[in-house]
Amino acid sequence: MEMSRHPIVHQPQAHRCTRSFEWQNELCDCGNDCRICLCGAFCFCCLGCKIARDMEECCCCGPTVAMRTRYRTLYRIPGSLCSDCLVAICCAPCNLCQLKSDINRRKQLGIF
Repeated sequence: MEMSRHPIVHQPQAHRCTRSFEWQNELCDCGNDCRICLCGAFCFCCLGCKIARDMEECCCCGPTVAMRTRYRTLYRIPGSLCSDCLVAICCAPCNLCQLKSDINRRKQLGIF
């Protein structure tokens, strides 16, 4: 085996680690973007339509458990259908705020 006569002068750079298999923010983490939280609190349907548009879904169905489950499954975020149902039904505004914030963060990271 022939050895190269050129020394290695640059080491491979570490890949920037992202939390791609986790939620990028917590369910009740409204402090990051007040506009999203206000939209979720006062214009729930508008925020649901924005998320549907981001996910290339039909806005007519409205924010559903299926939207959260699809998103979670797409990014391999741990959870279950039962937890998706509980969050989407019991914490509907927070659910939409989390989804929209997560989408925005993934767009910034280039993983959406």
